[in-house]
Amino acid sequence: MKRLLSGNEAIALGAYHAGVRVATAYPGTPSSEILETLAGHEGPYVEWSTNEKVAMEIGIGAAYAGARALVSMKHVGLNVAADPFFTVSYTGVEGGLVVVSADDPGNHSSQNEQDNRHYARSAKVPMLEPSDSQEAYELTQLAFKISEDYDTPVLLRCTTRISHAMSVVEYDEKEYSAHPMVPFVRNPQKHVMIPAHATPRHIIVEKRLKDLAAFAETFSYNEMVLRDRQLGIVADGVAFQYAMEVFPNASYLKLGMSYPFPEDLMRRFGAEVEKVVVIEELDPFLENALRSFGLDVIGREFFPGTGELNPDIVADGSRRAGILNGEAKPRLERSVNVPLPKRPPALCAGCPHTGIFYILRDLGFYHSSGMTEPTFKGDVLDHVKKSGLIVSGDIGCYTLSVLPPLVSMDCQTCMGASIGGAMGFERAGISNKVVAVIGDSTFYHSGITGLVDVVYNQSTTTTIILDNNATAMTGYQGHPGTGMSARRKPSKTVDLVKVVQGVGVEDVHVVDAFDLGTLETTVRRCIELDEPSVIIVRGLCPSQSKKRGDPLTVDVDKCDGCGACLRLGCPAAVRRDDKAWIDVALCLGTACSLCQQACPQKAIVLQSEVEERI
Repeated sequence: MKRLLSGNEAIALGAYHAGVRVATAYPGTPSSEILETLAGHEGPYVEWSTNEKVAMEIGIGAAYAGARALVSMKHVGLNVAADPFFTVSYTGVEGGLVVVSADDPGNHSSQNEQDNRHYARSAKVPMLEPSDSQEAYELTQLAFKISEDYDTPVLLRCTTRISHAMSVVEYDEKEYSAHPMVPFVRNPQKHVMIPAHATPRHIIVEKRLKDLAAFAETFSYNEMVLRDRQLGIVADGVAFQYAMEVFPNASYLKLGMSYPFPEDLMRRFGAEVEKVVVIEELDPFLENALRSFGLDVIGREFFPGTGELNPDIVADGSRRAGILNGEAKPRLERSVNVPLPKRPPALCAGCPHTGIFYILRDLGFYHSSGMTEPTFKGDVLDHVKKSGLIVSGDIGCYTLSVLPPLVSMDCQTCMGASIGGAMGFERAGISNKVVAVIGDSTFYHSGITGLVDVVYNQSTTTTIILDNNATAMTGYQGHPGTGMSARRKPSKTVDLVKVVQGVGVEDVHVVDAFDLGTLETTVRRCIELDEPSVIIVRGLCPSQSKKRGDPLTVDVDKCDGCGACLRLGCPAAVRRDDKAWIDVALCLGTACSLCQQACPQKAIVLQSEVEERI
């Protein structure tokens, strides 16, 4: 059977056909579709875990029990899961354990471009890298076998382009059949990593790495193809596809298992060609290995270490290196060369995050500064921020509040860091008031521990939890507060208010996300308290609720063009002929009404009122 599948869909299908019993993940682009695809198949147990560390721990437990387990996450998610990941390398597994890291060269939806190939070397585990969807399907199945044969977790690394691009996958259609479980045998010396057990296990890990290196020498997806021997290219993952487009006649060493390094194979390839070029995304991972084996190679000095590669970038770097000749495949010329209009990212029309950041921006510019109106001219921003409210932000749709016109977020590091970051500002002794802003899913992910620290260490931090009842940024997946499982079936809902109160916060407020007046008075009150406080700003994501109220419009006779409504940044409100104008196709009307509340001239009214006058 043949199907057109994305890399993520192919990984899910490969795991399904491998008889995976347990699949866990935390959603994060570009990995989210792996679990979503598996959730569409009956048979395996699938769950959106609270965070990546929990997902990893569940997968490890299942593998200890003898079941095949798949754990998937984006690249920065492996940072969260690194603690159990490094240790399971020592303990090994019983059933196969495959960990998918979806890296994001180009920062399409991430805070960094880290290269997770280094995790394989640091944790001393094998790493497989597919170069298309067919290999994603096949290598996922092989990963489970390698895991069981060598008693090790296996890292399957893909990148954004492999995860989301589609190519044909050929496979035999079959019903789900759970892979037979290995009977659990109690073995504390293997599974309990106290120092006395970990030391001898390290010796086993080192021996295993040598065995895996020997296996890599003959692994069928580590392929050496000799054509034009003047040029030999070493590549992995999607970089191989780009190189093939530019140099279809070159000799190749394509690495489907890029760690441990097949040293002898690399040396033999180097001896067969006149010039070795390494084409890889991000860090010189393969290049440094080849150099350490004594090969003279061309690499990072001509190919960028930031962003995604593509055939044009590979061709340009090759020209600079003097290796692109007339036999190279010409680049495709676009028949129509029309630049696409640029659209800055923005919160959606009717987003429940808009109102709170509208308030926080204004407090950030003139709270305690003596100003009566915020302004964005000259050096006022630098001056006022010395005394205004500081907003410690987090990961989610609401991170877009850093952009104009909301410009209200001052720092953001990683999932769950906003609360600890705000407490750090406070403990540093600055005079500014500080608030932490975090989404509901992110709070469950890793914000709870920060709030516990606030209570335990007697901070006065105000935490604002933006509860839109979804993990919205990655596609509206469920989380513990939504009452919806990975298969979109009803589940037990974790009560956010009770969680906050349970860790010891006594001053807790639940505020309607579309009530600007109450939002402002609540924030002003809480930041003056000498105790921790939590404000839960509650409003459904418009992409999920689809709720619309009575339509609103602008009364042009009342509108003076001040632009107050435009400072919300809502895509439904724009300027037309020096007046505000509302796109009713986007506007949620009275289900939101933030622009109506923000208008000092009361010029935004029900559309029916204007129609009556006409």
